[in-house]
Amino acid sequence: MDLTIHQTFLPHNDFEASLAFYRDTLGFEVRNDVEYGGQHWLTIGPPGQPDTSIVLTPAAVTPDLSDDERRTITGMMAKGTYAAVNLATKDLDRAFERIQAGDAEVVQEPADQPWGIRDCSFRDPAGNLVRIQELR
Repeated sequence: MDLTIHQTFLPHNDFEASLAFYRDTLGFEVRNDVEYGGQHWLTIGPPGQPDTSIVLTPAAVTPDLSDDERRTITGMMAKGTYAAVNLATKDLDRAFERIQAGDAEVVQEPADQPWGIRDCSFRDPAGNLVRIQELR
């Protein structure tokens, strides 16, 4: 099989804040912006990697969810335990400084991990965990 990772989904609860974080702070390209019924789906991705994208989808928009399920998802997002994405860069310190200057919530400053990587982490505006590891 010849499989690639094409898209992954992360929830958002504030379209404008998510757009600003991923486009302006992380430097991702906007690939698609779909508005339907007052909701926004935003497809973004790193420049130079047109085949890999993140789709930011309205939180708990699935019509089959119960009110309890929606509250659970919203609560988990607020705590940062619902969704995450791992990114990588050659210059972790520079990326950390840029993202921190963008007023993102820092979860962990750059650190060497016992499992052999050096990484840091932030929360996006919806509470999703964004981990960034240094490519060595």
